[in-house]
Amino acid sequence: MGTIFAIGGGEIRKLETLHIDNMIVESAHKENPKTLFIPTASNESQEYIDSFNYIYGEKLGCSTDVLLLLEGKTSAEECKKKIMDADIIYVGGGNTRKMLQVWEDYGVDQLLKEAYKSGKVLSGMSAGSICWFKSGHSDSQSFDKEDNWRYIRIEAMNLINAMHCPHYDEDARKEDFSRKVLEYDEIGIAVENNCAIEFKDNYYKIHKSNLKAKAYKLYQLNGKVIKVELNNTAEYRPIEEILHK
Repeated sequence: MGTIFAIGGGEIRKLETLHIDNMIVESAHKENPKTLFIPTASNESQEYIDSFNYIYGEKLGCSTDVLLLLEGKTSAEECKKKIMDADIIYVGGGNTRKMLQVWEDYGVDQLLKEAYKSGKVLSGMSAGSICWFKSGHSDSQSFDKEDNWRYIRIEAMNLINAMHCPHYDEDARKEDFSRKVLEYDEIGIAVENNCAIEFKDNYYKIHKSNLKAKAYKLYQLNGKVIKVELNNTAEYRPIEEILHK
């Protein structure tokens, strides 16, 4: 199996996640790894693409490429080739629900599952971290409705059997995520900005680009939410610790 880095959030262009980005590159164990950026969730923002190319290309020494899916920009054959040729795949943030719908139309979700099984490094921030989990705590409604939107639970790719909340230290996410954990009775994995969880084989480890950033496991027990801080930055721990009550 491959490796997954789920980043809670942070401004990549401001170098806020640079330490985590460096860990992602190192995990490929190659001199100049081929890194593929998938910016579907941001409507393929050119500024986001430029920021990614600068960080992963110029600063971290990767060979970078981008997978553009909107408006039929990439054929199915080229799409498969880009994903299978990459050593590292990084998914950007934005509208999770729209991104997953586009991926399903292209079969990208299935290709990414194949990439994971073949041992590639999968990574991403926000929408790009939600996608790897069974489900996610998402603000996708905010992209369609300026007012009167709410957080929703979104079904994702289920490479990690838990519900994921990125940006856990923003807005009213803490309270709402606890409600979702109670409602759906799933293990919740919450990650603050500038923090990431690496999943490798049957182990996990916490990475921080800000020492104050935190990650948590939440679960429902007798009608109450139990929250446990995850703080193992020095060593890998068995994944069962966070995926089971």
